[in-house]
Amino acid sequence: MPLNIRVASWSLGIFLAISYVLCVLYGLVVPQRLHGMQNFLEAALPAFKWLTFGGFILGLIESFLYGVYIGIVFVPVYNFFNRKWELKQGE
Repeated sequence: MPLNIRVASWSLGIFLAISYVLCVLYGLVVPQRLHGMQNFLEAALPAFKWLTFGGFILGLIESFLYGVYIGIVFVPVYNFFNRKWELKQGE
């Protein structure tokens, strides 16, 4: 069964946005010496700055858009191989 690009892209976007919020909360709750969340997020998200309102909103938007991008790229690739291998199994 093929994947729906809209459903997958929105799902991945929301999933990564929620994951981003959880990472920020983890970074705020756990002492800095026990994690590298600030360094990770600043490396993974362009123009992200730790503990600024603008940085938080930008990171949230970027995380969502990364998820949408993954969905837009992944779904056609998945559907292509799904069709190709489904035909081989049905022969």
